[in-house]
Amino acid sequence: MENFKFKESPFKTLISFHKVIESLEQIALSSIDFRSNYAKGLLKEVNAKPELREGIDNIGFIQENEALIKYLLADLFPTALTQNEIKAVTIPFQNITFNYTERFKKIINNAGREINMNIRDFDEHQFYAMSCAIILNDYYNLKIDFGKPLFYDIPDENGVMRHYRILYNADFVEIYPTDSFKHLTEDEINELVDNYDNTALWKEKFPPNSWIFKGFVIVSLVDVTVENAVSNLKTYLLNPEFKNTNNKENSNTIFRSVFKIPDLKLGFTMYNQEEDTFEKPIFNNESMFSFILLDEKESDCKNALCGCTYENLIENKAIFVIPDTEAFAKQKQNTLFGEKLIRQNIKSFLLAPIIKENKLLGVLELASSQVRALNSINANKLELIMPFLEDTIVSSIEDMQNQIEAIIQKEYTTIHPSVYWKFKREAKNYFQNNSISKEYSLKEIVFKEVFPLYGQIDIKGSSEHRNETLKTDIKNQLIRILNILEQIKSNSNLLIIEQRKYEIQQLIEEIKAPLKTDTEQQIHHFIENEIHPILNSLQTEKEVSEKIENYFASLDAKSGMYYHARKDFDETLAVINKKLAAILDSKQIEAQNIYPHYFERFKTDGVEHNLYIGEAIAPNLPFDKIFLSNLRLWQLQTICEMELEHQRIKNELPYLLEVTSLILVFSTPISIRFRMDEKRFDVDGSYNARYEVVKKRIDKANIKDTNKRITETGKITIVYSHSQEETEYLKYIKFLQYKKILQPKIERFEVEDLQGISGLKVLRVQVMQNENNHKSYTYQELLNELN
Repeated sequence: MENFKFKESPFKTLISFHKVIESLEQIALSSIDFRSNYAKGLLKEVNAKPELREGIDNIGFIQENEALIKYLLADLFPTALTQNEIKAVTIPFQNITFNYTERFKKIINNAGREINMNIRDFDEHQFYAMSCAIILNDYYNLKIDFGKPLFYDIPDENGVMRHYRILYNADFVEIYPTDSFKHLTEDEINELVDNYDNTALWKEKFPPNSWIFKGFVIVSLVDVTVENAVSNLKTYLLNPEFKNTNNKENSNTIFRSVFKIPDLKLGFTMYNQEEDTFEKPIFNNESMFSFILLDEKESDCKNALCGCTYENLIENKAIFVIPDTEAFAKQKQNTLFGEKLIRQNIKSFLLAPIIKENKLLGVLELASSQVRALNSINANKLELIMPFLEDTIVSSIEDMQNQIEAIIQKEYTTIHPSVYWKFKREAKNYFQNNSISKEYSLKEIVFKEVFPLYGQIDIKGSSEHRNETLKTDIKNQLIRILNILEQIKSNSNLLIIEQRKYEIQQLIEEIKAPLKTDTEQQIHHFIENEIHPILNSLQTEKEVSEKIENYFASLDAKSGMYYHARKDFDETLAVINKKLAAILDSKQIEAQNIYPHYFERFKTDGVEHNLYIGEAIAPNLPFDKIFLSNLRLWQLQTICEMELEHQRIKNELPYLLEVTSLILVFSTPISIRFRMDEKRFDVDGSYNARYEVVKKRIDKANIKDTNKRITETGKITIVYSHSQEETEYLKYIKFLQYKKILQPKIERFEVEDLQGISGLKVLRVQVMQNENNHKSYTYQELLNELN
């Protein structure tokens, strides 16, 4: 039939009413006169149209004989039920329907446009395969369950999408093969059943038009809008991408279907119990707009809501409905919150607490521009939805908390991936044993026989620079104040101004000497309490008002002090640390490929790092000293690259700072232990403590019998104890000299005796100013060069 949506079908379709006509013929033989006479009269009309019995393949015939067909089907479509039942005649799975009940007609008319009766998510393959399945069940007596739920989606007069379940009655259908059909064997049938998705196979076994479909089907619709919307909501919420989607209309459409409110809008606000505040959802979901907060990121709950709303939501954890926001806002205690809703064109509003285990997690918000569209009656529909929302919100909050924990671990208490396995194993032991006895105590995490590597790039003279910038800012602030006071021409407060000028001049002289511990605090107190009140009172003086205004604008908003030289210093220090740490972190990824090892770095006045390598950290990998050699060569090259980076950027920064570089060589393996109280690794045992003592004291040490530091700008200082360490590092230095990374000259000297430490020696070599040479070399490449 040309009007069918799916043109290709195993059936040649003939719409026929022969079974109804046969039933009428039986009634015509009845002894009950009024029934018999009615059937005879109708049969007289029907027999004049033989197509009604033999089969119709032209939809135009049905339209021309609409009234007669209606009478013919009157017993199946009783007038008394026409306003209640949603029923019509159809051909299964196709888009042709006719002989509608009045309620069905009303649904179609209310849609506001001519609609195609297309089944949701139903395509040509499904149509063909399911049509063939009907034949298998009817003709071959199989019992294939192919009846998946089918739905029509039809908008109502308000544009709200309604959902209807399709039910077919096929009592008035006959199916039989044409002369050209081929009988299927059991193997062929099994092949079809095992290959549902193979359209070509279905068409091969059931060629188009090889079977006759004669009769008609009655389709009945059941309004399942609410159930379908709840099902869609579950699917939507269970989608792993839900928290990261921005499909606002999807969620709004679902809720509109449930509540039958065409302009319903959905919002959500999180609740922070610790601080009693409302917060915008952290997960990236555009549908999670907050009508309570609007553009605010967070708000105190009592300020965001009026008293009665707060009591209902937060204290009683009950649904709160505002059926008429304008009437609500007229009550004095509700004005602020009510007017906020009115500004958003909200005429009725519903707030529903999301609760899990008696804990308030957040508030679901429903808003409409219609008065009383939301009310205490339809609020009960939330009982269908809230369990799914609660589970989803709990899951989202748990995900958020896990991410926060990950950030805390990454930024504050990192457990390095190389040793994470041991922490995980111990945590697993704790979990498994505590679930049985509750007496298991966490064991300390210790790694024995590991080789330490330590290096640092330190800001040279950082303490002196910091003090100088402090003195510069104080001096410049005092001079600027003095210049303002000296321009005062008014006689008012002349004596006190002269007194303050004298005190300022004394302070300027005082800061030329080294600063005392409390000097900055005293001067700040003096300016705040003695000078600023005077300047505020002089802002009406025309000759100085602009200067005073500019002075206050130049002060730091937090400290109220001059923060210019110090700002340049702090920014320079931050940039240097960031750049050098980035190189170290990037290179560390390469270093882990040499052999897994523990790594940590610290940013203070410069960047320092610790590395520990040994079989204890990677017990599944065999350890060899060659890995240690590779890592030492890597460390030396990385320090060279960090030095070069500083040389590249130093002249572009607002404050000139130099750096010094140092590597400590320690060839005796040590043990490290994770300190639970400090959440970090430290050396374990008194013998191993010597390594930590050397680390803390060496960077400020002098060359023996001189007052010169062992570190020097532009040079890498390598501190060691034993001759074999010197031999090893000389190989690295000479190799990097050959590669034009280090300069030819090598300095050797001893370190002055430190408290409890003696016999340390130094190799010092300058980095070549060659920015293009950032290639990393392995220990094997070094050996190849030597050979």
